[in-house]
Amino acid sequence: MKVVKLDDLDGTEQDVVHGNWQSRRMVLAKDKVGFSFHITVLKAGTSSEFWYANHVECVYVYQGKGTLTNRDTGEDFVLEPGTMYLLDDADKHTVTVEEEIHCACVFNPPVTGREVHDEHGVYPVLTED
Repeated sequence: MKVVKLDDLDGTEQDVVHGNWQSRRMVLAKDKVGFSFHITVLKAGTSSEFWYANHVECVYVYQGKGTLTNRDTGEDFVLEPGTMYLLDDADKHTVTVEEEIHCACVFNPPVTGREVHDEHGVYPVLTED
């Protein structure tokens, strides 16, 4: 069993801050459960491009408001509390934030916590030793 309090991650290596967003990684690859789990906050008034070419991500928005844009199709989707989106086909996407967005995210394969988005918004696949 593992119990983690979100605030206990602040300022640790599991608290990743990257310009427009903060991701606190509660479950990582080292936990060996087949996924990672993050609480992510995206800043109001920002827009971020992502492309998880190597991962599937499921996102549940529980606070805030914004727009998710599928960059391949041009489709826009409203992000608001109660919205879930699944990036299951290496979907290139942009998140534009109107009101600070808080969301819970699951990644498969799990991230190690050391990943950094490259110039295309992609995380490499890293493994635990």
